Amino acid sequence: MAAMGQPAVERLRDFLRALPPGARALLIAELERAMLRGDDMAGAELILTELRRSMHESQSKSRRIGDHARLFFQPIEPFIVDDIPDHKHRGRIARSAIEPIWLWISETVAPDEAKTYAEQVENALLASATDKAQHLAREFQNCVLKQIEDTLFAAQTDDKAERRMGIQLGTPRGAEEVKTLVGVLQARDMLTILADQLPGHIKSLSSTSLESIKGQLDSRLSSHPDAFIFALIMVMSRLAASWQLIRLATRAANSDAAARIAETPYSAAIAIVLSEIARMVNELGTDLKSGRGVAVGAMLKDIHDALRGLRSELDLSGDTPWARQLAAIRADISKLLSSEINLMPGRVRRLMRPRPSREIVPGSKVDSEEVAEAESLVGFVMACRNYASELAINEITQRTFTELQQCLDTGTKALLDALRQCSEDERPFRQSQVDAAVRFCAKVFGQDYANLLTKAADVASHGERKAVRA
Repeated sequence: MAAMGQPAVERLRDFLRALPPGARALLIAELERAMLRGDDMAGAELILTELRRSMHESQSKSRRIGDHARLFFQPIEPFIVDDIPDHKHRGRIARSAIEPIWLWISETVAPDEAKTYAEQVENALLASATDKAQHLAREFQNCVLKQIEDTLFAAQTDDKAERRMGIQLGTPRGAEEVKTLVGVLQARDMLTILADQLPGHIKSLSSTSLESIKGQLDSRLSSHPDAFIFALIMVMSRLAASWQLIRLATRAANSDAAARIAETPYSAAIAIVLSEIARMVNELGTDLKSGRGVAVGAMLKDIHDALRGLRSELDLSGDTPWARQLAAIRADISKLLSSEINLMPGRVRRLMRPRPSREIVPGSKVDSEEVAEAESLVGFVMACRNYASELAINEITQRTFTELQQCLDTGTKALLDALRQCSEDERPFRQSQVDAAVRFCAKVFGQDYANLLTKAADVASHGERKAVRA
């Protein structure tokens, strides 16, 4: 079976998963720096997305499904979302729900057929008969589709059957995600054709590309109205900036007015984009709480650009459901970011506080992990400052940045004086504090300022030693 027109993306994903964790982290850092500088790098957004996904998957404790199950779910790949199952995403399935759905299929829906299918696919793959394995996957999809359709039909008139299915699946939105699975399998031929016709990566949805893609979607809307939502999501999966999907809606309505757009089938694009922004905010919150910090700066930029795109290309004035949802998203991200921003000044002050000699253990140094965490927080606040207006954090970001500048300005002078006058036993600790200050200043004032501070510290340290020897 065709891989929904995305063999290049699958090869990229496999390559990135094979990279050592350190190499992935380095690649993320380099790509993020390039994006935040504004460098024009083809496919950088796609690679960052796949890197984030692979990092999250490698840290997940859930076991991975086998090759036979991956073949079965191949048509579903463009509609899998990296979010917890509790969050609703129309037309999409949470990645963490794939394994429970597969277990339900192989243990309840079609256990005998699943066992035979797994054995046949394994033999085909061992013989390098990829086409045969894909054919077997399609036949098993047809079998499972019929069985699930019967199960869902029975659940419509039998509350016990519906509850039983929910218990068997064991996920918060199991029944809805099974319906999504059915919808994709029913439309898989149409979606495969669409996937082959779409560009592999759409840098900007505008002018010629907008008209071409809308024409393709219009033909699917007329022939497969029930699957139109999947067609829109497939287009979004190819976009460098997912929020640009809304341009299809404004083009279909020939208007940016919410009321006019709501009258067209393309109104689904607005709901999809709002849901995707909410997902990005949730992912950002998870990364911040876990301390992973996976491309946080680039993710902030993505969220900022999406919010700005919605507010600039849609007329969301008035009390409309979309306006309320957007306001709620902005409130959520403001609360999330504010709580993180508030942590930073205290962390920096604690590390830069000149300690009395009695508090310093001879030969000790400032904890390097604490310094790295504080430096990451400083960088985070600097990134927030770039996008403060759209993320509704102007006031707290400006206040915190001013406080940080004052802390570094006065604190570095005190640290240099302490380094100049300290004993040899204290020197490693005093020097480590100055080194930390250099790292913080590089983030806030720039590398030239940090270099000057390094030279000043060298003079303070070596100058005092010469005076002592004299």
